[in-house]
Amino acid sequence: MRRRTATPALPGSASIRSASEKGVHCTIRYGNRQACRDCTLKPQCTSGTARTINRWEGEAVLDRMAERLATRPDILDRRRETVEHPFGSIKQWINQGAFLTRGLASVNADFSLTSIAYNLRRAITILGIPAMLQAMQT
Repeated sequence: MRRRTATPALPGSASIRSASEKGVHCTIRYGNRQACRDCTLKPQCTSGTARTINRWEGEAVLDRMAERLATRPDILDRRRETVEHPFGSIKQWINQGAFLTRGLASVNADFSLTSIAYNLRRAITILGIPAMLQAMQT
């Protein structure tokens, strides 16, 4: 079941309705030709016969996230500190700036090998070589 986004509002308090849905990502097209034809604010809205608004089905989620970030901008900074650090380290330490392979399967394999190398390097840094050897023997 698809979740509907909030219906956009028209100037002059006219109602607007969903005209069509198409595509894989479900772009919803809103419009109300009757309201546009009779509206005195039409020249301010559009130069066409009627105004339509195209909105992606999941755009309400993006709007809610933008509101959360506007009220608490420190959330994004904290995420950058915790989540993006390994990727920056990989790019710097292992010279992994861009993928040199083509295709999703090849890129997945390339990143998997890079992740294994990164994790081993971190484990050696944190535990030390003797503890790593002992862990592999047991």
